[in-house]
Amino acid sequence: MPQRHADRLLEAAGQIILGKERELRLALACLIARGHLLVEDVPGVGKTTLAHVFARLLGLQFQRIQFTSDLLPADIVGVSIFDRETASFRFHPGPLFAQLILADEINRATPKTQSALLEAMEERQVTADGRTLALPSPFFVIATQNPANQIGTFPLPESQLDRFLMRIRLGYPGRLAERALLMGEDRRHMVERQGPVLSMDELRALQRAAHEVAVAEPLIDYVQALLGATRNDPTLAAGLSPRAGLALLAASRAWALIEGRDHVLPEDVQLVFPHVAGHRLHLAGDGRALPAAALVRLLQSVAVT
Repeated sequence: MPQRHADRLLEAAGQIILGKERELRLALACLIARGHLLVEDVPGVGKTTLAHVFARLLGLQFQRIQFTSDLLPADIVGVSIFDRETASFRFHPGPLFAQLILADEINRATPKTQSALLEAMEERQVTADGRTLALPSPFFVIATQNPANQIGTFPLPESQLDRFLMRIRLGYPGRLAERALLMGEDRRHMVERQGPVLSMDELRALQRAAHEVAVAEPLIDYVQALLGATRNDPTLAAGLSPRAGLALLAASRAWALIEGRDHVLPEDVQLVFPHVAGHRLHLAGDGRALPAAALVRLLQSVAVT
């Protein structure tokens, strides 16, 4: 039953975002695993459309926050305004109080504003005026990021990157998919007409089912070996943390569920590993992100037990 829910959603999403089946499956796995998603790519390849599509198909309350260099933390979280009638301050929630947040071009905002998301992403709550306010449930952040070499970008701090369960890249569409895009209807109009294909109960059922996907002890050994390989690699600034290990298992469980299995295989771990580890690993010395080829070599260096 849970797999049929996932198939139904992926089929609807694939009619709008063409030629990106694997990327859509990865994005869905991230959401099923209750994680936040970072989509990094050049402008114009469908990053924003991806967030709109999932919000519509899941029937989630949606807010888009356009990150700019002059955006302040209060613009995201909200602000307290004095109410003359009650002679007291009243908190006005910001756009962060929604079920699915599109943090568009997150690396165009200053680090101070980026850090306003840290508590929200980790704790599903915010602190304002000394009060702790719960965010809606479910709560997902899909952030888009332009390549760091583009003008007007600020690199995301490692603590912020670690809050994203997965990072994906959409890339340019294939020739046939691009031709269908050029000849077809505007994707924005298609999204506007799209209604939910999964209810909130069905989404929660998917999340519960993913949590129950079995992980055998030898596979835990394999995950630990991968974590150890990153920590013992002298070319890396730092290895993967225990939180990254938990993220790798959560993403692997969700991927196995989408594939119709009730247990995780080493192939599941290998498939999601670059998307879970890629934004968490940096080269020693210059701090550059680990190239994709280095991630492949790292995977190949660890034998499946």
